[in-house]
Amino acid sequence: MAEAYIVAATRTAGGRKKGKLAGWHPADLAGKVLDNLVDRVGADPALVEDVIMGCVGQAGEQGNNVARGAVLASKFPESVPATSVDRQCGSSQQALHFAAQAVMSGSMDIVIAAGVESMTRVPMGTPVILPAKEGLGSPMSPAQKKRYPNIQFSQFMGAEMVARKYGLTKDQLDEYAYLTHQKAIAATQGGAFKNEILPIEIADEAGEKSLHTVDEGIRFDASLDAIKGVKLLQEGGAITAATSSQICDGASGVMIVSEAGLKTLGVEPLARIHHLTVTGGDPVIMLEAPLPGTMKALEKAGMKIDDIDIFEVNEAFASVPVAWLQYTHADPDKLNVNGGAIALGHPLGASGAKLMATLVHALKNRNKRWGLQTMCEGGGLTNVTIVERL
Repeated sequence: MAEAYIVAATRTAGGRKKGKLAGWHPADLAGKVLDNLVDRVGADPALVEDVIMGCVGQAGEQGNNVARGAVLASKFPESVPATSVDRQCGSSQQALHFAAQAVMSGSMDIVIAAGVESMTRVPMGTPVILPAKEGLGSPMSPAQKKRYPNIQFSQFMGAEMVARKYGLTKDQLDEYAYLTHQKAIAATQGGAFKNEILPIEIADEAGEKSLHTVDEGIRFDASLDAIKGVKLLQEGGAITAATSSQICDGASGVMIVSEAGLKTLGVEPLARIHHLTVTGGDPVIMLEAPLPGTMKALEKAGMKIDDIDIFEVNEAFASVPVAWLQYTHADPDKLNVNGGAIALGHPLGASGAKLMATLVHALKNRNKRWGLQTMCEGGGLTNVTIVERL
């Protein structure tokens, strides 16, 4: 089977809800990422054979195939096609899988996998909430209700269920959240994100323009005492707002090519796609799937957990990576080495390609070889991607 290579990976710095990126239409923001990807490799945009873009809130400004909207908002010619993907939080990681599979099948040579989410302009849950208000029903069908009687699928409840199942305390989760802020601070101040972040022009209320280059969610004054002082979201639970991922605006992208694509572009690859896995689990506990999914991917790839140099496990809630460490026995020093979504933000459909941009640059910066990325996804799903830095 043909190989698939990553030749460029970029992301915007995260923006808080109603923060620095709130003024950007999501299609325009994603269009900037597309432009930056071809600029990074000096490619003619017309060479891109498809754009596959993750997005969860596919309504309003992110409706009507936002991927195509991003192409039409970019400098790409109209001949470049595009499609939008929704695998919930794993949407752009799935976009990456689809792009890699297109290249590995031999049907395409140059494909972009990307993601976008403006959680300011299209609030979380919009595609479900607005139709429900108009009396247009719910995604929960009669057959689903029969199979899962009296169950309301909830990521928050899933996070609490994971914490209970693995015996995780609030103190453990608070300490993890504090550590992820410290990693994100060190990475930002040490320039670890410099090569992956695309500066985005923004304007303040006075019209003064500047470049947005620092993830807005990082609490540079974070203290463990302050995190411990945040009240529980549910009495008797373990999760607080401080141990949950931050609502975030952002866009991200990865260019994936074949051997022929490498020759056409005349570039060296950043990494090779080594393995792709997607699997499902219990949709009620929902967020546990990355745990067995990681081990399944390693087994299929003929690898062991200690073979991996850097892990990116999305921090939807602190209970997920902490339980993941307990389940896999991975080295905690290899996990989310530059911090995660608790500090950096979780722009839903953009997070998959965002994490891959961080992973491949971290492998390069630290001179490491193997990286593994995974995340929990609504419906009890998970994607797992293993890459080799070249």
